[in-house]
Amino acid sequence: MRGLLNLATLFLASVPTVFGANSAGCGKAKTLTSKQYSMQVNGKNRNYFLNIPDNYNQNNPYRLIFTWHQLGGSAQKIVNGEDPNKGGVLPFYGLKAIANNSAIFVVPDGLNAGWGNQGGEDVTFFDQLVKTVEADLCINTDLRFSTGFSYGGAMSYALACARPEMIRAVAVISGAQLSGCSGGSKPVAYYGQHGTSDSVLNVSQGRQLRDKFVANNGCQKPASEPQPNGGNSVKTVYQGCKSEYPLTWVIHNGDHNPSQVNSGSSTPFAPGNSWEFFTQFK
Repeated sequence: MRGLLNLATLFLASVPTVFGANSAGCGKAKTLTSKQYSMQVNGKNRNYFLNIPDNYNQNNPYRLIFTWHQLGGSAQKIVNGEDPNKGGVLPFYGLKAIANNSAIFVVPDGLNAGWGNQGGEDVTFFDQLVKTVEADLCINTDLRFSTGFSYGGAMSYALACARPEMIRAVAVISGAQLSGCSGGSKPVAYYGQHGTSDSVLNVSQGRQLRDKFVANNGCQKPASEPQPNGGNSVKTVYQGCKSEYPLTWVIHNGDHNPSQVNSGSSTPFAPGNSWEFFTQFK
């Protein structure tokens, strides 16, 4: 009997904890609040904003969402939002308004208003942000997400490449490979969106990022390249992907715009699509 118990104990000890992992901050009174912070990364001062639900519950594991700004943008502009009718972004890419207090947002500031990720320094910034936030706040560590437009999309792609075990899913809006792709051989749930008339980052660059994870996720390519339906976007959910690693691609006929709308609508479709993609994971 003792031998059977020992075998059972050994077996249970060998089973990795994959689901329902909670951060060290769970159950503790928080010290972080919704404001701007700074930290040292590789000897450089790095700034970021943190946004925590007003009704924060230290015993409730929250989603953790990183939102990365475009070239020339800033964390402050992501927090405040810019006029979407002029190619600007909604606050927190429109996700905070939909989240209904179910997520904690981290909004980093780039060096030189971008994400050059020299020597992987922006990925290291991400690592330190995760460590800092999760030591103080209650996070479901299986539900970390990343999104961004343009250079911010490139940074989200770089994280999908370099930190596939840490990121549950990314939403890359009009991105390209600008921040590198260290690693890049493992699957990550991937949402991509791009315009066929993008005059800054050609749609082919967005398709290149997508196809990297079509391959990594084991998805089947459709018979033909998805195209917009006139003034309306077309969403393609790829088939045959590995379990837990879906891939969705949205194509539209617009330019380099994070707040693209469908014909006859005034509501950007990226926020709803991104949130739907993220919240399929529980």
